Amino acid sequence: MKSSWLRKVFKAEKPVIGVVHLKPLPGSPLYEGRFEEVIEAALRDAEALVEGGVNGVLVENYGDRPFKPGRVGVETVASMAVVVREVVKAVRVPVGVNMLRNDGAAAMAVAAAAGAKFIRVNVYVGAAATDQGIIQGCADEVARLRSLLRAEVKVMSDVAVKHARQLAHISPVDEALDAVERGMADAVVVTGPRTGSLPSLREAAVVKEALPTAPVLIGSGVDSSNVDEVLKVSDGCIVGSYFRHGCLDSPVDVKRVKELVEAASRAR
Repeated sequence: MKSSWLRKVFKAEKPVIGVVHLKPLPGSPLYEGRFEEVIEAALRDAEALVEGGVNGVLVENYGDRPFKPGRVGVETVASMAVVVREVVKAVRVPVGVNMLRNDGAAAMAVAAAAGAKFIRVNVYVGAAATDQGIIQGCADEVARLRSLLRAEVKVMSDVAVKHARQLAHISPVDEALDAVERGMADAVVVTGPRTGSLPSLREAAVVKEALPTAPVLIGSGVDSSNVDEVLKVSDGCIVGSYFRHGCLDSPVDVKRVKELVEAASRAR
C-alpha cells in the first residue's frame, strides 16, 4: 500500500510530524554567537513535541532567514549536522531534515551523517518563483547522492510549495506526478500559500487520488480544529506554527501538541 513505508518509519497510521524551527545558525545574519544555546533550544522543542505525542520531528534552519535560494554555506551544513545528531540521540521518534530554502543535497548529506530518516525539499522538481528569486528543482542531485551514500533516507517533496509559484508545472497534480515518477520522491507535501495557511483540501484530495503509490501529507495550516478533515484527505501532516501559537520564535507549547495529537488519534 502507498502508506506502508510511512507506517514502517513512523510506527503510526497517518503520522503527525512536528517541526523544530532552529534559532539562527553560525554564519546567518541573526546568529548571536552562542551555538550551545541553539542546540539546547532545539532539544527543548524536540522533547516537547515528543512529550506531546508526535510521531516524528522535522528539523529546519528557519532562523537563517533571509534564506539562500540554493546552496547553503559549509558552516550551515556543519552546524545542522551537529544539531540534528543531538536531536536524533535525544528523541525516540524518526527525525527529518529540511535545509532552507532548497539545498536538498545538503539535507540528504546531513540526514545520512546524523542518522535522520527523511528529508523535505521545497522545490524538488521544476522551477519556482519565490522571495529568494527563481529556485531550480534538485531531484537529480538528491537522488544520486542518496544512491552514492547508500542512505536509507526518504524524500518528501513539496508541491505548489508556500511562498512560491511554480513556473514549470500547470497544476499540483502535474508537479506531484513528476516528483514521484521522474524525481523518485517517496512522498509529497501539499501546502497553502504561506506559513500557517491551510491548502485547499479539495486540491489535496485530487493530488492524493492521482498518486497510487506515494503518500500525500499536508504541510501547513493544520491545527486541532481541522486535523480531522486534513487526515480524511491525506496520509499524514506536518505541523509547525500552530504548536508555537503562530510565532515561530516562541517555544513549542506541549499543551497544543497534545490537543492536536489527541484530535488526530480520534480522526484515525
